[in-house]
Amino acid sequence: MNTLQLVAPSSGDNPLDLVEQLAAQNDWLYDRQGEDEMHLSFPGQNTDHHLSFNWRSNVETLQVSVQLEVKAPRNKRGEVAALINIINEQLWLGHFEMWPDSGQVTYRHGLLLRNAMGTPEQCEGMIDAALEACERYHSAFQFVIWAGKSAAEAAASAVFQCQGTA
Repeated sequence: MNTLQLVAPSSGDNPLDLVEQLAAQNDWLYDRQGEDEMHLSFPGQNTDHHLSFNWRSNVETLQVSVQLEVKAPRNKRGEVAALINIINEQLWLGHFEMWPDSGQVTYRHGLLLRNAMGTPEQCEGMIDAALEACERYHSAFQFVIWAGKSAAEAAASAVFQCQGTA
């Protein structure tokens, strides 16, 4: 992504205006559903990404959510929940959650923008953090759901810390 051409909004503007500019600049599909909601779609490494942004002016927070193309069947939800706990311990920004009724796995992150409307770099960083988490852990969810691996086994495939030097 390149944010150099974006114009930061003046005070009082909606931060979704920046997200919309970023989407247009990168030729992503987007739909602005009113002042406080926007959806983006674009291809990723493993799957297409569908991001939803919501602006809550009463708490001055911009939230991004990404629904992974992952739904846990009822008999796998306990293991998926255990995997989510392991993953969330590793994340610095955002978190994964599973909807209890459908088993849908979602990533969410909120950016508090008190008395500011954000910068192009903040919007780009928010998207980058969401995509990094989704790309990195997508296969771990698949290992639990489709390969029958335990949460610990699936996490070991994606959650590791490099040690030493090359």
